[in-house]
Amino acid sequence: QVHLVESGGGWVQPGGSLRLSCTAFGATQMVRAMGWFRQASGEQRELVANISTTGSSVLGDSVKGRFTISSDNAKNSVYLQMNSLKSEDMAVYFCNAALGDSRSGWFDPNYWGQGTQVTVSS
Repeated sequence: QVHLVESGGGWVQPGGSLRLSCTAFGATQMVRAMGWFRQASGEQRELVANISTTGSSVLGDSVKGRFTISSDNAKNSVYLQMNSLKSEDMAVYFCNAALGDSRSGWFDPNYWGQGTQVTVSS
C-alpha cells in the first residue's frame, strides 16, 4: 500500500558522513512510523533508527551520538544523517514504514524499500 524510495547511499571514508533519504508514495495517510534498518553481509537485519509521525524516535545503541533521524511529514519522508562513520556501519540500509488504521486496529510494520548500500572504507 506504500512504495518506499531511498537515496543517498554510497562510499565514504571512516569518519565521514552520509545522509540517507526515504520517501513514501501511495497510502501515506496510513503511515505511523518510518525508519531505517541495516543488514551487513552475513548478519541479521537490525534497527538503526525509527521515528513516528508524532515525532517520537528511537536510535540503535551502536549509532547513538553519531546518527540522527528526522522526518518531514508533509513530504512523507524520513532522513538519516550519519556522522563519524565506522567500518562496522557498512551495510545495506533499508527504509521501513509501519502502517496502521486506528479505526480497525490494523497494523503492519513490514513495508520495505529496496535498500541502499553504504560502504565505509579507506
